[in-house]
Amino acid sequence: MELEEKMRIVQELVPGKQITLAHIIANPDKTFYESAGLESASSGAIGIVNASPAEFALIAGDIGVKASGVKIAHIDYHDSGTLIMTGSVSEVQSALSAILEYCGGKSDFTVCDVTKT
Repeated sequence: MELEEKMRIVQELVPGKQITLAHIIANPDKTFYESAGLESASSGAIGIVNASPAEFALIAGDIGVKASGVKIAHIDYHDSGTLIMTGSVSEVQSALSAILEYCGGKSDFTVCDVTKT
């Protein structure tokens, strides 16, 4: 009986330096906050950023708060690299612009455009 040699493949995730989502939800319905797991007392726009590596979500949050005064609603820096911020539309826009400028300029990230609904 012949033994077949099987190839063993090991795959690793090697995160790139990129911002894959930068989105503003400009005027969400009040029920949206609770449905999304955000504080019901929140109001105004919601900004969503997805960063790789995931730990960069912490830095993005710091940049956003310092640039515009948004409030951090959620940061996942362990798995997804998701940052969710709330504030006025102009605050969220300013925060996202500052994050993308820093990433694209100083950190040599690949960045996406800001989208808005």
